Amino acid sequence: MVRRKRYRRTCDCPTPPRTVTAPLPPKLLPKSIYGTSLWIHLLLEKFHLQRPMHRTLEQLRLLEADLAAGTITDGLQRIEPLLAPIYDAIRARHMESAYFQADETRWKVFVDKAGKTGHLWWLWLFAGEDSVVYVLDSTRSHDVPESHFPDDLQGVLMVDRYSAYKAMRQVKEGTLLLAFCWAHVRRDFVRVGKGYPELTAWALTWLRQIRELYCLNRERLQHTSGTGEFAAADTMLRQHVAVMAAQRDTELADDKLREPCRKVLVSLNAHWSGLTLFVDDARIPMDNNYGERLIRNPALGRKNYYGSGAEWSGRLAVMMFSIFATLALWKINPRTWLNRYFEACAEGGGRTPHNPDCFLPWNLSETRLAELRGTTNRPSAANTS
Repeated sequence: MVRRKRYRRTCDCPTPPRTVTAPLPPKLLPKSIYGTSLWIHLLLEKFHLQRPMHRTLEQLRLLEADLAAGTITDGLQRIEPLLAPIYDAIRARHMESAYFQADETRWKVFVDKAGKTGHLWWLWLFAGEDSVVYVLDSTRSHDVPESHFPDDLQGVLMVDRYSAYKAMRQVKEGTLLLAFCWAHVRRDFVRVGKGYPELTAWALTWLRQIRELYCLNRERLQHTSGTGEFAAADTMLRQHVAVMAAQRDTELADDKLREPCRKVLVSLNAHWSGLTLFVDDARIPMDNNYGERLIRNPALGRKNYYGSGAEWSGRLAVMMFSIFATLALWKINPRTWLNRYFEACAEGGGRTPHNPDCFLPWNLSETRLAELRGTTNRPSAANTS
């Protein structure tokens, strides 16, 4: 015989639920079925590793994660506004630099724009001392760098000899000085030497002079300004610059100078003041190679996935390029940084954090920087040997 005994509640507590579960972790995109880690993976794959999105989705499909391309596109479009405050802060920080480097490359945006034929846009790079900014524009005119920099900006802009930079209002008014690239000048002499075998010896003479210029400047940079070693290296550098200028003027005065040689030396003379700005300010680099390296990674993306399919996609691209390049300058792990930032967005209901400034590298403490760099609790080389 089975006896069933019933118990009556003796408290006034509300009826508890039959099943008690922990709340779900906050999501970057509320109501989305995908978590934050997936969006971080997709952003790194496309804008850091420059892999086409369809290849990344195919890779995930092989891992039995079948993601709809339309859903991913919609999610990325919703993520783009979340990154705008960080991008704007990087642009503001960028303006505090004493010198800049600039470059531009082709970038296609597959939208029809009034008054524009075709889909060719331009991706502009502006690199400062501790931050990097990319700008996407439908033109390659001087209006782009001119509008990027404030009218009263004072500093030095390292560029190639593209005429758009020379036409900037800040340059014409003398507030922004143009420093020109010796690597581009070197290419002029290389082209003459390869194109005219009889002028190879002449070209090699100038190439040796440029090599010596690099060596002397490198020697100067190894010493602290104000020391005797720095002063001695600086004197040798200035003497070599004077020798090069004298050789240039002597050859230009020769009526028998071949036209290919004259053309190169006329350009050298026209850009001489900008080419020698580094002599008086050791902070200024001799060439724009750093800027060209920074724009090389997005150029790989252009070749792999052809550009952007919409204007919002182009905005997302320049934001991610700027964030990743700036994080690289500070040696911050981009995956770790994105995880911290997107977690804050998720905790705010899928909105931008109230204090985005606390995620900027220059506002971080040394402890937080070490965490984002992945250097905390890492064994030293002596302990791992």
